[in-house]
Amino acid sequence: MFQRNSDRILQGLLRVLTVLSAGIVLLVVSYLLLGSIPALRSVGLMRFFTDREWFPTEGAESGSFGMGPMLIGSLAATLGAMLVAAPLGILSAIFLHLIAPRGLRSAYRRMVELLAGIPSVVYGFWGLVTLAPWIRRIEPPGPSLLTGSLILAIMILPTVALLVDAAFSAVPQSQTQAAAALGLSRLGVLRSVYLPSSKAGMAVALLLGTTRAVGETMAVLMVCGNVIQVPGSVFEPVRTLTANIALELSYATSDHRSALFVLGLVLMALVLILVSAAEWTKSRMVHA
Repeated sequence: MFQRNSDRILQGLLRVLTVLSAGIVLLVVSYLLLGSIPALRSVGLMRFFTDREWFPTEGAESGSFGMGPMLIGSLAATLGAMLVAAPLGILSAIFLHLIAPRGLRSAYRRMVELLAGIPSVVYGFWGLVTLAPWIRRIEPPGPSLLTGSLILAIMILPTVALLVDAAFSAVPQSQTQAAAALGLSRLGVLRSVYLPSSKAGMAVALLLGTTRAVGETMAVLMVCGNVIQVPGSVFEPVRTLTANIALELSYATSDHRSALFVLGLVLMALVLILVSAAEWTKSRMVHA
C-alpha cells in the first residue's frame, strides 16, 4: 500500500512539473507575441526582412527595421562555432571513451564539465583582452566574426563533448566486447560499433550545441564588434540578434521596443526549429 501511494505521489508530482514547464514556455512565447504586436501592426513582418538598415528610433513611418544583417551575423557566428566545436567535441568524446587511461579519464571529464560551468561573461572578457588582440595582429580590428565564432566554439565544446560521450556510453557493452573478441582494433571498434550505434545521440548533441550558440548573448556582445553589417570576411565586426536586444532594450520605446520583441520572437522560432530538428533526427535514426 505504501509503495502504491508513493508511486501515485511521484506520478502526480511529475505531471505537475511537466505542466509547469510547458506553462512557462507558453508564457514566454505569449509575452513575446504581445510585445511584438504593435510593431507587427505598424511596421509589418516583411519590413524586418526587406529593409536594408536598422534605424528603428525614428518610428514606423520614417525608420528602418532591417534585421537581415544581424540575422546573418548570428547564423554566421553559429556556423563558424560549430565548424570548430563539432570535430573537437567528437574527438574529445572519443579520447574520453577509447583512448584516455582510467586515471586521466575522470580528471579530463571533470575539466570538460568545469568548462561548461564557466559564466559566459568570463569567456567574453578573456576573448576581449586576449583573443581579440591576437587576431588584431593578423587583421584589424580584432573584435570580429572570427573572434565571436572562436569564443562560441569554446563555450559549446563541453556541451557537444559531454553529450557525445553520453551517446557512446549508451552503446551496449556486449557489442563492443563482441567486436574486441573478433580482433578489431580501437579504430575498428569505433567505426563498426560506436559511430553507427550512437549517430542519433551525436546528431542531437550537435543540434543542441547549435541552439546554445544561437542563444548566447554576453560573450558575443563583448567580442564581435557590434557593427550592423553583412560581413565581407571573418575579420569584420558583426552584431548578432541577441547582442542587439541586450544593447538597445534599456532605452528603446514605442515601435523600437516592440521591434526588439520581434527579434526575440525570431530567436525563439530559431531555437524551436533546432530543438524540433533534434527530436525528429533522434526519432528517425533510432527507428532506422
